[in-house]
Amino acid sequence: MAASPEELADRIIVLAPIGRDAPAAAHHLAESKLACVICADLDDFNTKLSEGAAAALVTEEAFLRGSTRALEEWVATQPAWSDFPFIVLTSRATSPAAHAYRLRLLESLGNVSLLERPLNAVTLMSTVRAALRARRRQYEVQDHLLDRETSAAQLEDLVRERTAQLETANDQLRKQITERRQAEAALQQAQKMEVIGQMTGGVAHDFNNLLTAVLGNLELALRRGTDDGIRRYLEGATHAAQRGAKITSQLLAFSRTQRLQSEPIDLNSVVTRMGDLLFRTIGATVRIETILEKNLWQATADRSQIESVILNLAVNARDAMPNGGRLTISTANIPRDEQNKPVELAAGDYVAVCVSDTGTGMTDEVLRKAFEPFFTTKPVGSGTGLGLSQVYGIAKQTGGGVSIATKIGEGTKVTVYLPRTRARPVLQTSEAPGAPLRRHDATILVVDDDPDVRGLAISSLETLGYRVFGADGGRAAIDFMGRNASIDLVLIDIAMPEINGVEAVQAILKERPGLPFLYMTGYVGPTKLDPSERVVKKPFTLAELAAKVEEVLFPGGASRLFNNVITMKPGARTN
Repeated sequence: MAASPEELADRIIVLAPIGRDAPAAAHHLAESKLACVICADLDDFNTKLSEGAAAALVTEEAFLRGSTRALEEWVATQPAWSDFPFIVLTSRATSPAAHAYRLRLLESLGNVSLLERPLNAVTLMSTVRAALRARRRQYEVQDHLLDRETSAAQLEDLVRERTAQLETANDQLRKQITERRQAEAALQQAQKMEVIGQMTGGVAHDFNNLLTAVLGNLELALRRGTDDGIRRYLEGATHAAQRGAKITSQLLAFSRTQRLQSEPIDLNSVVTRMGDLLFRTIGATVRIETILEKNLWQATADRSQIESVILNLAVNARDAMPNGGRLTISTANIPRDEQNKPVELAAGDYVAVCVSDTGTGMTDEVLRKAFEPFFTTKPVGSGTGLGLSQVYGIAKQTGGGVSIATKIGEGTKVTVYLPRTRARPVLQTSEAPGAPLRRHDATILVVDDDPDVRGLAISSLETLGYRVFGADGGRAAIDFMGRNASIDLVLIDIAMPEINGVEAVQAILKERPGLPFLYMTGYVGPTKLDPSERVVKKPFTLAELAAKVEEVLFPGGASRLFNNVITMKPGARTN
């Protein structure tokens, strides 16, 4: 039965190709109920290491029986949370070559514990169990990082979802603001036109009464008069009064106070029947074309007034093209959900007739005043300025509206919207916008004259989240402490030249009584120290160093240790 990934990750792999070291080690491990597997050579060792293991027990001569490049590459590419422990059994050889070889092992493999043979079973098992404890703590860190990555991914998903909701809400808000501004502008324009219309309607009504009397009396006079000279005067007055009546009719149309005979009409047939009239009125310099909707809806309007509207718009278009051009009359269905129709239109379906030209176009100032009565850009005597105002009034009184699209040098398009005969209510839809380490701040001074050991301790403590400084020897440590008052703990080697670690600590404590300190050493030597409290023995694991530092800095708080070992880079467990 194949071993599970968890079983592979907790086993110890043994590489001791010479003698009985491998069987003896396996026997001791089995007695301690620790799973192990014996490797035949370095290639087999690398394979089983890649499959999964908690620690490795290797004799130093095993590394001489093949290339260690693959092993070194595996160590170098471990995830950030992993610091795989190697226990290397060495000989008593103390030659320079052997010393250099062991230093290279320490450098290339990283987390290495050297045990000199012969050794007793207690020492071996104690070292193995320490390595297993360190590895299991690394697994805890890995699990914590994976949980944090999962939480971070969930948070990112939540942030993306919330961001999308906010973007949607912002888009809706911007749209609503734009629509509100358009509605406010349309309302202001409508209110202005309403005031002008009321005033114009009152004047036109009174003026129309006066013209009625004038025309009536002129007609009576013509009937009774027999003098040809006098009749010519009367006929001239009658023509003038009729022109005034036409103007009054236009004013009444603008003020929406004239009487309309609304009925269902087919705008396509209206445009078609006006073909000859338009051609005679517009002239040959302007090309007229029609684009008619094939399945056009019926509109509600006064047929004669709509004919007047189309004729007025065609004349204006002709006047905007003094050198000739193209006049286009088109019809279209405007459904209730059309986004480009004027905002002042009531909800419903509309039928549109559009008159566009390729003329001079209008400026913004002209466009703002286009529907006002008596406003015109034509020369004096060429127009009354009531054409567009009449179009506006007829469309409004019918229940529709008018819009103008224009651009200087490119032309103008006037669209008249008329209500469909059987308009349906608009179905309104609305969318409701949708609706969110502790780290050690202690500063540690690492003191060691060996740059490799000093660098290892600094890196280990930085991994644990501490802020770390280094000093090359006791004298440098004393000088550093004299310049820096922010150190919370001194981690110091004992055996150093000139001033050893104990002397340096004594000198520092004179200036900083009560400052926590921790010795690190491979042996205590002749100094009278109690190694059980303030000494971390070399070589030490990250867990051992972390536990000792935590114990000295935070007495009674060692259980908090791995709540703080969370500053490593995220990585996946690859055993």
